[in-house]
Amino acid sequence: MRIGELAERTGTPRRMLRYYEEQGLLASDRSANGYREYGEPSVDRVLQIRGLLDSGLPTRVIKQILPCLKNPRAIHVTDATPETMATLERERDRMTQRIECLLRSRDAISDYVEAVRANQARGASGVSCGGAVQDAAVQDDAVQGAVSGRR
Repeated sequence: MRIGELAERTGTPRRMLRYYEEQGLLASDRSANGYREYGEPSVDRVLQIRGLLDSGLPTRVIKQILPCLKNPRAIHVTDATPETMATLERERDRMTQRIECLLRSRDAISDYVEAVRANQARGASGVSCGGAVQDAAVQDDAVQGAVSGRR
């Protein structure tokens, strides 16, 4: 398949596919007229790359671990250098911190939404903020507590 079809099937801009090739993450063959040609496995590979990028891994780390990922759901263990292991452990720890932060933010938003709905159900009027009614004492404490981890 040509780059346009791969872009369409994966939801990835052509420019990004070319970048993945430049970074050594994706390979293509060239047809006689010079067009890039990709095999069917490239669809899964691009989705895999995007998932790893979305999780926060930099392309240099993805390039190191991509050979161990034969398909999107399986990891085939090969020997890894101590440097690669240290890099992966750092990235894993960084991802864990991001996940914890996202969970705190999600909880803060949930607390805020619940407080606004409870306030609306009581028929209380407060200060309008983008269409939401605020009860500063209740909602601000809930949001601050959830974001700072003081729940």
